[in-house]
Amino acid sequence: MKIVTVGRGNVGGGLAELWRRAGHDVTELGREGGDASDADAVLIAVPAGQVDDALANVAGLGAAPIIDATNVIRDPRPEGFDSMAEYIRSKTGAPVAKSFSANFASIYDKLGEASERPSNVFAADDGARAATEQLIADAGYEPVYAGDLSNARAVEDFLGVIFAISKQRGPFFYRIL
Repeated sequence: MKIVTVGRGNVGGGLAELWRRAGHDVTELGREGGDASDADAVLIAVPAGQVDDALANVAGLGAAPIIDATNVIRDPRPEGFDSMAEYIRSKTGAPVAKSFSANFASIYDKLGEASERPSNVFAADDGARAATEQLIADAGYEPVYAGDLSNARAVEDFLGVIFAISKQRGPFFYRIL
């Protein structure tokens, strides 16, 4: 699969490396942007407040499914939208999934040490679900479908629970059976 990551930080860069190891062709784009027109999937992994600039600097968005890995931590969601994923869909017209926002990028390198595949909770439009499930599995996680994109806000808000637990235990994997 040809994947374009928009963002080369902990999440974007970390997932790019995991996906390369799984045999995917990955192009990482930074602030300068680039072209995503030949991508089979696009990952948006920038701070929520930088989404508009990131999308404006990438040509060819709209055909391939987009995986939104943004988190609403310091920046508010855009007014009139329940989730960042719905906002990204409105800006691109692409099918969108919300994923990788409730997993710690700082421990991607420890995925192989887990006794069982950790979970990755995601919500997705029908047109983004198959690619997202495949990329979750190829990164080393077990996909846990939380429903269509109307549930993206719940996935975003799940981060509050994850952060509360991490204050007690540090970064961790979780498994939903």
